[in-house]
Amino acid sequence: MNATATTETRKFEAEVAQVLHLVTHSLYSHKEIFLRELISNASDACDKLRFESIAHPELATLGSELHIDVSWDSQARTVTISDNGIGMTRDEVIANIGTIASSGTKRFLEAMSGEQKADARLIGQFGVGFYSAFVVADKVTVRSRHAGAAASEGVQWESDGKGEYSLVQVSLPESGTSVVLHLKADEDEFLKRWQLRSLITKYSDHVAFPIRMPIEKDDKPTDEWEIINAASALWTKPKSEISDDDYKSFYKSLGHDFNEPLAWTHNRVEGSQSFTTLLYLPAQPPFDLMMGGRDERKGLKLYIKRVFIMDAAEELLPNYLRFVRGVVDADDLPLNVSREILQHNRQLERIKAACVKRVLDLIEKLARDEPEKFATFYKAFGNTLKEGISEDANNRERIAKLLRFASTKGEGTQQTVSLDDYIGRMAIGQEAIWYITADSYAAAFGSPQLEAFKAKGIEVLLMFDRIDEWMIGSLSEYEGKKLKSAAKGDVPLDDADKAKQEEATKEAEPLLKKLKDLLGDRVGDVKVSARLTDSPSCLALSDYEMAPHLARLLREAGQDMPESKPTLEINPQHALVKRVESETDDAKAKDLALLLLDQAEIAAGAQLPDPSAFVQRMNRVLLGT
Repeated sequence: MNATATTETRKFEAEVAQVLHLVTHSLYSHKEIFLRELISNASDACDKLRFESIAHPELATLGSELHIDVSWDSQARTVTISDNGIGMTRDEVIANIGTIASSGTKRFLEAMSGEQKADARLIGQFGVGFYSAFVVADKVTVRSRHAGAAASEGVQWESDGKGEYSLVQVSLPESGTSVVLHLKADEDEFLKRWQLRSLITKYSDHVAFPIRMPIEKDDKPTDEWEIINAASALWTKPKSEISDDDYKSFYKSLGHDFNEPLAWTHNRVEGSQSFTTLLYLPAQPPFDLMMGGRDERKGLKLYIKRVFIMDAAEELLPNYLRFVRGVVDADDLPLNVSREILQHNRQLERIKAACVKRVLDLIEKLARDEPEKFATFYKAFGNTLKEGISEDANNRERIAKLLRFASTKGEGTQQTVSLDDYIGRMAIGQEAIWYITADSYAAAFGSPQLEAFKAKGIEVLLMFDRIDEWMIGSLSEYEGKKLKSAAKGDVPLDDADKAKQEEATKEAEPLLKKLKDLLGDRVGDVKVSARLTDSPSCLALSDYEMAPHLARLLREAGQDMPESKPTLEINPQHALVKRVESETDDAKAKDLALLLLDQAEIAAGAQLPDPSAFVQRMNRVLLGT
């Protein structure tokens, strides 16, 4: 340390202090995670130096033998993880450790609340892995010198994790970073070589840089070092030489995930453009997949000729496949590639198309050969996959084939069917795939708009996820069959039914006029329904009208929605409708008419314009006043 150096003490930002508190008190059962995370950070630092040395060759000699060292000192009770990678400047130390580096940390805090407090999967996914050091250490010392900086420009960061940290300028002979963990009194297990080595083998065996440990003699570390990991790019090996355990181990180090992957695909493409892909389907979604995933999603790791280029190359897969983890190693892209170049690179477009094909092939294989695994996948990522219907017109039919929906054939259960299943059991003469959207399964299954379909034995798909109404706007047909909403347009009728419908409408003309007069500008029209068999009323929409439940959700989200007057369909044979018809008291008749509209709107998921008036109206009818 410099004789004239002064120590500066700073407070952690509030969110970092919260992260430290949660990590320290919630992850004790997963405390070994610290070694995986610190080795992963060290690997990233080595990757960055190797990449920077492409543009700045003078840096290459600094990391000509990039490696990560893990050592221990039983007397001092420390474990040290060191690397000779890119290192950090003083400002980078403050930014990476002392402050919020990204909004991901805030989402980590949200996800770690409540029942998810002890979920160690979240640590690496949200970029806060460094703080896991405080699970086993009561003090952490970081010494770092940025590659290319003078020896005197090193920086030492130190903290007990209780709210403050210190910074001091130090002289360091080599660039890189070392993290020294001063272990807590009850963490002696991490002072044993075999324990550290077994954890490295378990979590970090396929880190692409050598991980070294001192050779032990007479229970003490020596000055000789031994490489203890495979230290090779797994994806470059022939598939015949890679076991399932190897693939699973690599995924865990790649995706910061304690769970095993659901499935993977490993391919090498040779020819005018050569590249290797190793792509994984996770078993569970990250917590930020839907919330922040569209803004800060993690892409694939991109390598060029085994040189790491970027960690989240979002250009390699479309947004709807953002849950996929893996690596792409290309032979033919320029090493100085940037994100701007990636966005307009024809070679990359071909790689992207190949990645999409491989992922869809993999999902189709699960659906065909491993239905239980496919069910797990679809539960986790089905809604994300649906985004592809709108985003990827070239693969729309393939994606649609993978979608699953509940249907009226489920006998009140949420058992799902594919569109192919539906077509395979369509009634003779049925020309359309019928569906209905709602904001819950119960609302969809119990919708009065389905009564005639159920009576005729026509199966209807039940779509109740928020994305469904938006998704179906881009899926107008499948395998030559039109998709039609059971709540929109006209119901399919044979000649006999059409004749009955015309007769019923003619007989109900006085009633229809009475209801239109009573409801006034609350409705656009009142018609006799061909949909209803048991219920008194329902709403009918035009083919291009937005479902009421979706309009309500958009209004709640602050979006301006155009006002539209609904069409009320009635069942003239229902007792409540007959009561309206026979009621001579204008006030009571209006209450009854408005209740017909109110209950139709509620069943359709619409928002009542005046809930208080509805309650008062209902009370008057119930009390007979």
